Amino acid sequence: MKVPFLDFQAPYLELKVELDAAYQRVMASGWYILGKEVEAFETEFAAYCQTKYCIGVGNGLEALHLILQAMGIGAGDEVIVPANTYIASWLAVSQVGATLVPVEPDEKTYNIDPSLIENAITDRTKAIMAVHLYGQPADMDAINEIATRHNLKVIEDAAQGHGARYKNHRVGSLGDAAGFSFYPTKNLGAVGDAGAVTTNNAELADKIRLLRNYGSRVKYENEIQGYNSRLDELQAAFLRVKLAKLDEWNARRGKVAEQYLKTLCENTNLTLPFVPDWAKPVWHLFVVRHPTRYDLEQHLQQNGISTLIHYPIPPHLSAAYKRAVCNFDSFPITELLSKQILSLPIGSHMNDRQIEAITKNLLEYI
Repeated sequence: MKVPFLDFQAPYLELKVELDAAYQRVMASGWYILGKEVEAFETEFAAYCQTKYCIGVGNGLEALHLILQAMGIGAGDEVIVPANTYIASWLAVSQVGATLVPVEPDEKTYNIDPSLIENAITDRTKAIMAVHLYGQPADMDAINEIATRHNLKVIEDAAQGHGARYKNHRVGSLGDAAGFSFYPTKNLGAVGDAGAVTTNNAELADKIRLLRNYGSRVKYENEIQGYNSRLDELQAAFLRVKLAKLDEWNARRGKVAEQYLKTLCENTNLTLPFVPDWAKPVWHLFVVRHPTRYDLEQHLQQNGISTLIHYPIPPHLSAAYKRAVCNFDSFPITELLSKQILSLPIGSHMNDRQIEAITKNLLEYI
């Protein structure tokens, strides 16, 4: 049988009545930018993330960019970032003119290794960006402890972590501010680009609201040089519907992950995800490692199983940064992961037959 990597139709069909009603509500309102739907979603998502404020923005990259901008981080400053991440984490830092200082991941969790952060700090360091990669929280207590001692800001890239918990606290509430993406593939996905910032800092929230809307609170009165990065009413309305189902859908993903882990746990050639005791991931991705990843990928594809690689080219080896004046060192753990990782299908609408087909074909190969 054929198993797609993602199924966009099933979530829509489950919520068709509610999503269609949200569309009709927005269209009938005649108000499409920064209206009641955005305000309501901001209130609801802030409560969900256990924060005081949420600011809807255009996408996840812009969420991170606006956080850095609002913090006053720019040229001459350094920001510590994971070496192992999607390039958007890096682009946000570059876009404000700050210098990237990459740090290798923990080889078990794939998230930034807190034990390596302190050696990367200089007198120019202003912030640490922690990415909750694949939907698993980074070790935030360790990161925050270092940040506190060195008077640094902590930024969460929570683009893949909607609903994940670290020691019973939601991601998005674990640093000075967090950037979320609602790209359609996310656990909480819109039907186009969308993003948000969460924070408990009133001053920071106010600055980001200004920055997202041309630097303006009142039309034609521009206090600062801002941007156009606004979550629109239609996406906010759709996100409100899906937010009400997010915990249930995340729980369904968790059951798929449990089945994978139970079925595949005895094979020594396949490295399965590791979950620390303090983490409750939301399984945005289920990433395994295998020394002959491409052969495994081809075997699964030939048997109708779609997989993806997140991510085949680390940021420091990408053309975007290869020619930059960065002089990055080698990152052997990151580079090894990029050669071995493979993402298996996982989603809130997978059925037992699909999971059995995937595990059967995996076991045949390994």
